[in-house]
Amino acid sequence: MKYRFISDSHTHSECSFDGTDSVIMLCEQASALEMYSLTITDHCECNEYFDHHMRDDISRSIMQVSKARAMYHDRLHVYTGIELGQPVQDPLAAADALSLTDYDFVLGSLHNLKGEQDFYYLTYTEENVYPLLDRYYDELLEMAEQNLFDCLSHADYPLRYIIGNSNIRVDLSRYQEKLDAVLETIIKNDKAIEINTSGLRQVIGRTLPDISTIRRFRELGGKYVTIGSDAHRWGDIGSGIETGLDMLLECGYTHFTVYDKHTPRLLPIS
Repeated sequence: MKYRFISDSHTHSECSFDGTDSVIMLCEQASALEMYSLTITDHCECNEYFDHHMRDDISRSIMQVSKARAMYHDRLHVYTGIELGQPVQDPLAAADALSLTDYDFVLGSLHNLKGEQDFYYLTYTEENVYPLLDRYYDELLEMAEQNLFDCLSHADYPLRYIIGNSNIRVDLSRYQEKLDAVLETIIKNDKAIEINTSGLRQVIGRTLPDISTIRRFRELGGKYVTIGSDAHRWGDIGSGIETGLDMLLECGYTHFTVYDKHTPRLLPIS
């Protein structure tokens, strides 16, 4: 690979409702690619947590990661993570999920607005995209202020479907003030933002967020950036990570971040 410390900090195993493969299979692929580290971040959708028995799935993920860590200790750094979805919508669920183990890494995500389905399932029109995005950035700020995560994941998630799948152009300059408020809150809390490379494999054809947001994050004083493939199958492990590192260099960063027991470790882009 082009870079020495290739690390994938956003991945899903069969312990996520939409994942397909065991943690061991994900680690085997990462090891075959001679990656430096892999973080398993199985889903915790807080708004569905108590109704969909997610506690059991998360506990199973934690156990699988523990076994993988022992198996691969001399070949791959394996970290225990969780993707905390919609934590402001059910703080009790978030607190319960976070109590299950001493995680290395917590991603914060917003997959659906209060009272709405996942953005994946919504129908978009020229008339409804702006009200939805207004609500999205408002709730993203609530999440940042709640401060339960180490890193904000795919900070423009709805665009994967609005721009990518529905081919609706959006004037994102309308949201710069709101996005800045989110970024400034993350920076104040000494947290990270993620370059999510899943969009490179999808219709939208770019990372989430794109380079303009990462550049803005740095301008505002942001120090920590993680990179994750958002893989839901073994074959996507590590996908796009090199592109993410290229982006960081272009934005002026010399290091990227991997989390170990909630502590950001800066690794050189070399």
